[in-house]
Amino acid sequence: MNADMNAGEKPGMAIMISGTGSNMDAIISATRRGLLAARTVLVVSDRPDAPGLKKARTKGIKTLAVPYEKGVPREKAESAIIGAIKAERAEWVVLAGFMKLLTPNFIQAFRNRIVNIHPALLPSFPGAHAIRDALAARADITGVTVHMVDELMDHGTIIAQEEVAILPGDTEESLAARIHATEHKLYPRTLQQLFHEDF
Repeated sequence: MNADMNAGEKPGMAIMISGTGSNMDAIISATRRGLLAARTVLVVSDRPDAPGLKKARTKGIKTLAVPYEKGVPREKAESAIIGAIKAERAEWVVLAGFMKLLTPNFIQAFRNRIVNIHPALLPSFPGAHAIRDALAARADITGVTVHMVDELMDHGTIIAQEEVAILPGDTEESLAARIHATEHKLYPRTLQQLFHEDF
């Protein structure tokens, strides 16, 4: 937790998404139900058409879309995102389906304050197709990992994990549905512990 925060103060989060924002929804819902003592001060997406941006706006939350232009260094887009997050005084950056690999510059700007959720039990099945990869490997168990973000993909200190069984006949869609249901419970609960307890 930010040392400058007063005891009992709710930390500000910037949530970063690329798609529908289902984990974003779960996090915001948890804050409004009193299960997560935090404030969502900004929702950022690399896709201006991301459905999650509209959801955030309907909840009265400030949004920002910053496309990563082809052929342009990622640092250019990230500099705008970094500036917006700092302007909103967010203590934490919460990745919730953000599908771009962050550069070392971004990591350094928010060192030890960036959290991600991944639909597998890391270090197993890193990458963008974790659910498909678990099925292809004929694994019996997969799950969900919440971890701190560092310069490597799907790396960094693991904060929490929860197993999800792979059932006979599972498709990518059926397994994804159970993994997402687990994510929506585990992520807000873990953020509450991270923000307000010592790990």
